[in-house]
Amino acid sequence: MSSNLYETDFYAWTLEQSKLLKNRDFKDLDIINLMEEIESLGKQQRQELRNRLAVLIGHFLKWDYQPKKRSKSGRVTIREQRREIIRLLDENPSLKPYLGEAIIYAHESGLDLVVRETPLDYPDLPKDPIYTIEQLLNPDFPVN
Repeated sequence: MSSNLYETDFYAWTLEQSKLLKNRDFKDLDIINLMEEIESLGKQQRQELRNRLAVLIGHFLKWDYQPKKRSKSGRVTIREQRREIIRLLDENPSLKPYLGEAIIYAHESGLDLVVRETPLDYPDLPKDPIYTIEQLLNPDFPVN
């Protein structure tokens, strides 16, 4: 029944699996789908890190490449994304070794954000990442 419930009512499936775990009823667990969902949770954390870094990098680029358009909104977005990245890393310290790779992927998405939201185009912006993780997480860089 568990596998069928997984396909037809995911929420009910999660409740059932949780109940089975609490009751230590391991023989009735839907092991295959549980493994898949646990792996997916880890991937979601990596994706959240990349997404938040992309927004942060995009706003850093807008800040640096459009100094006359700096705004309170941009400053707040930088603070917010930085805070959430730090919180995510505090709650998931095993993501820290992934930061270098995440910055590379996030830079690409950050470029897309800038091109979408400003008159700047890809040739106007750095092709490769220019911000270090220390800069990205430093509360005094580029603004305070």
